[in-house]
Amino acid sequence: MCNCIFCKIIAGEIPSAKVYEDDKVLAIKDINPQAPVHVLVMPKKHMSSLLAMDSSNAEDVTAVMSAITKIAADMGISEENGMRVINNCGPDGAQSVMHLHFHLLAGRKLGETIV
Repeated sequence: MCNCIFCKIIAGEIPSAKVYEDDKVLAIKDINPQAPVHVLVMPKKHMSSLLAMDSSNAEDVTAVMSAITKIAADMGISEENGMRVINNCGPDGAQSVMHLHFHLLAGRKLGETIV
């Protein structure tokens, strides 16, 4: 077992506030939310970052993207009110957990800048 906190959450070793789960994806509430809605959406299969995507795991990334649209619909997020989806990649991209994950932010008008 790796020492990845998200792998431990996926394995049920660390509790989390699940928002969505299927056979390939887990989505949880962020413990330090930056917006009224702040959900972390990740593949269950460990992948360090989006830069590690290749033909062997592209299906898992596609499953995450599909889950994001399902989660948004379940939370009442639409094109009228919108959301932001962010992926931090690597140290310079401010990735703090080296397990691919996307931040879904919504619930208020977000600023135009992200840096």
